[in-house]
Amino acid sequence: MKKYLLSFALVLMSLTAFAQTDYEKVMAEKIAKIETCKTPEDFQTLSNDFQRIGSKESSQWLPPYYAAFSQIQKGRVMMRNGNTQDLDGVAAQAEKYLGTAQSLAGADNAEIHLLKKMAYSLRMMVNPQQRFMTDGARASEELSRAEKLDPSNPRITLIKAEDIYFTPEQYGGSKSKGVEMFKEAITKFNAYKPKTSLDPNWGRGEAEYFMSLPTENKK
Repeated sequence: MKKYLLSFALVLMSLTAFAQTDYEKVMAEKIAKIETCKTPEDFQTLSNDFQRIGSKESSQWLPPYYAAFSQIQKGRVMMRNGNTQDLDGVAAQAEKYLGTAQSLAGADNAEIHLLKKMAYSLRMMVNPQQRFMTDGARASEELSRAEKLDPSNPRITLIKAEDIYFTPEQYGGSKSKGVEMFKEAITKFNAYKPKTSLDPNWGRGEAEYFMSLPTENKK
């Protein structure tokens, strides 16, 4: 009887390890696709993929996190293309996934608060003048929470750099100050180590892109 129980336990452990390995493999493949997505449709498909993974791995916070991140990236592409009227819906979907991720990871997760900041920023861009004091203020609050929880996080510095870089000077923005913060972000990327191979590690390429722009674009 003891031998039977031991054998059963070993089989169960093997199946659990296999399932975990399969999960990590699929997640790694999907995370790698983030860098190759170009269109809103690409990011929507990827978000759907992460959502399906999350429905099977209901105890893991990373699938809904990446589903939300894919939605946010979709919104950022739409914004660059001048399509801001649909950003509320995109932000709402991202916030739905972030709610799931936070319920699994806890309230003290800087990466989740940073994405919440980015979702509020998408909402603000629907009508910046009207929403600066509402969604803009909420975005700032989420960014502050993220920074307090993880001040060495390079993605937080990256998003702060973007905000300063793209904000007009009359509203407190500065391309030169933004560039300095992109440099700071790269320094932090060099030192920062994700907790696992699946944990958020995006953003370095964006910081490097801004650093590679011609000097006249940084003034």
